[in-house]
Amino acid sequence: MEFRLLGAVSVGTEAGELHLGPAKRRSLLAALLLRPNRPVPVEQLTATLWEDEPPPRARSVIQGHVSRLRSLLADAGAEVFGVELVTRGTAYVLRMPESLLDAHRFEELVTLAREQRAPGDAVAMYEEALSLWQGPALTGAYPSPPLLAAAHALEELRLASVELLAAAYARQGEHHRAAAVLRAEAEAHPLRESLSAGLMRALQRAGRRSEALDWFHRTRRLLADELGVDPGRELADAYGAALRGADESDDPGDGGAHTAPAAPPAALAPPPPAAPLVDLLPRVPRGFHGRAAELTALSRAAAGEAPVCLVTGPAGVGKTALAVHWAHRERAAFPGGLLYADLRGFSDAGEPDHLEVLREFLLALGVAPRRIPESAGGASALYRSLSADRQLLVVLDNARDSAQVRELLPGGARCVTVVTSRYRLRGLIASDAARPVPVGVLEPDDGTALLAAVLGEERVRAEAVAARRLAELCGGLPLALRVAAARLADQPDWSLGAMSAELSDESRRLGLLDVEDTGVRAALRLTVRRLPEEVAHHFAHLGRHPGTHVDRFTAAALAGTDPQTAEAALERLAAAHLVTRSAPGRWSLHDLVRLYARGLDAGPDTVPRVLDHHVATALAAVAAAEPGEEACFDLPADFHRPPAVREFGDREEAMAWYAAEREDLTLAVAAARAAGLHGRTWRLVLALWPHIVWRHRDGWVPLLQTALDAARADADARAEARVRALLGWVLAEEGRTGDALVHLEAATELAARAKDVPGEATALINLSLVQAALGDPEEAAEGCQRATGLAREAGDRHTERLALHHLARHLLVLKQWGPALDTATAALAVDIPAQTSAASRVLLLTAAGEALIGLGEEAEGVRRLDAAAREAEASGFDEGAVGALGALLRVSADVGLRARYDTAVMRLTAQS
Repeated sequence: MEFRLLGAVSVGTEAGELHLGPAKRRSLLAALLLRPNRPVPVEQLTATLWEDEPPPRARSVIQGHVSRLRSLLADAGAEVFGVELVTRGTAYVLRMPESLLDAHRFEELVTLAREQRAPGDAVAMYEEALSLWQGPALTGAYPSPPLLAAAHALEELRLASVELLAAAYARQGEHHRAAAVLRAEAEAHPLRESLSAGLMRALQRAGRRSEALDWFHRTRRLLADELGVDPGRELADAYGAALRGADESDDPGDGGAHTAPAAPPAALAPPPPAAPLVDLLPRVPRGFHGRAAELTALSRAAAGEAPVCLVTGPAGVGKTALAVHWAHRERAAFPGGLLYADLRGFSDAGEPDHLEVLREFLLALGVAPRRIPESAGGASALYRSLSADRQLLVVLDNARDSAQVRELLPGGARCVTVVTSRYRLRGLIASDAARPVPVGVLEPDDGTALLAAVLGEERVRAEAVAARRLAELCGGLPLALRVAAARLADQPDWSLGAMSAELSDESRRLGLLDVEDTGVRAALRLTVRRLPEEVAHHFAHLGRHPGTHVDRFTAAALAGTDPQTAEAALERLAAAHLVTRSAPGRWSLHDLVRLYARGLDAGPDTVPRVLDHHVATALAAVAAAEPGEEACFDLPADFHRPPAVREFGDREEAMAWYAAEREDLTLAVAAARAAGLHGRTWRLVLALWPHIVWRHRDGWVPLLQTALDAARADADARAEARVRALLGWVLAEEGRTGDALVHLEAATELAARAKDVPGEATALINLSLVQAALGDPEEAAEGCQRATGLAREAGDRHTERLALHHLARHLLVLKQWGPALDTATAALAVDIPAQTSAASRVLLLTAAGEALIGLGEEAEGVRRLDAAAREAEASGFDEGAVGALGALLRVSADVGLRARYDTAVMRLTAQS
């Protein structure tokens, strides 16, 4: 878990970024993060969230946002990370390890960088610190004075760090790099004289005197035009140096505190760090970029007694590059030696045996060849003995399993072991307390920077949009990016845009990301080859999944197995980093891994099987969300019945599933349509009806139009009638009454022709709403009366009650108070399951109350309306509460009623 202030205010988790909601909530979180582990009074939070006079209910609004933040953090497993949002009197405290906050890590790294004597070490730390910034601080928060002041303070720290980084570059003699970082900031902050002065000095030392002079005159004009002042001392001194053509690197005025401390006399200077006795590390990886968080995590994991750091991630993600880069950076901390072995756990060349690796280590540690034991056990014992008193770094690269590593662990308490693997090696965590350092794909900015490291800044900057698109198409996988860069480097006339266009073709993408014997396919092939047959079978079928996520039921349907077997396979695939656990019980595939899996052998029935699984699960959700409702369609004759279907405990669980699976269900509809499976297409959409009705303004029309086309192609009049009835209702809710009328009139006729009595009743009810909206409540009432009779004929009590409810509403519009009261009373007498009757009961009590008031029986009417309002509030039915309280306010000016009404309206508005 990571909390971010250096850019957009956000919270990152293993499953992705938390959806924090409105700016006020982000602002509240920002205020708490600016003072972690310290109480933040409500008064201070109020000043943060409202610039002017706060509303009367400010404290309640803050409480609501705090409550929602607590829920979000709890759902994300914050407690595991030691994060807790607690109330302390009239203040709130966000308890957390400050290392989880990017602003804290930034300041910590800058402080460490200032303490470094070697410029190279300082540069590395400043670069790592600045890489934490993802944009202007506190982006997305409400721009109140306290937060603006905090953002300004953070920005000042960032700019000061940029100046310190430039000074460190200068001490290394890298004046071009100093000029590059200073120019970007000086252009963004043209009135900050220290930046302009530093840039002029860097340009002068880089042999670009004319540019330095030009920059001075540009800055002087800006200062005169904008502020009416002349350049200050620092800028004037830099101008004088440029005029003289002098290199004033020894001038005390050159950066002041930005320069390294003067070297002490030779007699007092500390001795240089001893060179390692042995260094088996590969060369420093070229083009390494970013990975600040992972490098910091690796440094933390390497602390303590004899730590084992486990760097894990998918094939091609850059685990070896990270481990070797870190090892070179930290080499001075290991005077006892730097050992490295490639265990070739995922290689065609075969794995080295333990004795082979130990022999190489012992020779490097100075053991004569004739003294090396001939057995692996003896060599291992000698290795542990020799390392007992040394400060060694041991890098064990590409480990296949835990057993391959254990005999190679050094014996000294001051030794650090870094293991890289495509597997999670939980056995090593259990037996040797290995500390995991997961490595994910690169963000687009870092991916673009990796391309620039190979192709050159100018080529990438000239096609910045295409470069970012290329990074996205490579899925942030460093191996894929390096292969793409190698192809482009080999063909300098080939534009990045042209390659992006070719990579956009999924059928060619993996082929383009292979070069000679290196590439994504080759890396994945070696990983998949290590899988047990049953696990590989599941992986091959995952490539046919039309959605973005799978659960154990979906994986079982794809592979033709059972959920228990599928879940075990998914766990093995996750351990091999071929799938990622995106949420509890849900897994996803990287785009390139999905394309690879799609090319593997899977049976022709895979897609129909998974589509029928979605149909069956959606029907189970309908049964839980709307118990007692008739099935909205029959299953097709060639239906593939899943071995097991997920069960839903109640309506809330079913509706949560609909919301979570909406994107995948929409993709399943598209897959069914593309395969010409018309019966599956419209069934999948119709099975979404409880969610469509609940979230009717969520843009359902295109999906329903797809279902309508499929029903017509399937020549199924009953299906067409039901789809049109639902589509017409959605159109009516969107205010498109003309289009709605066409579909609903057709739905009524089609249902009658298909002898679908419940369907005809539903279509008539929906049609009545459009008729009423068009100003014809009499015709609307007649339609509802017909619908009531049809529903009774079919024995459909849900639809009967619904028809009576709308009939009562139409009669109220006609001011037929007595019939409206009788109709609402009759509807309340229709027995339906309690789980689905709560909202209906509220609406009918409201109608009865309004009818009683119309009849002059105000006391009884108010009693019914108050009962409806309280029942709605108790059950969280805000729409019903607004209706009942609104009716009460028409006969009462009670202040308490108005407050309850306003609260319900606010909640309803927030939901929509």
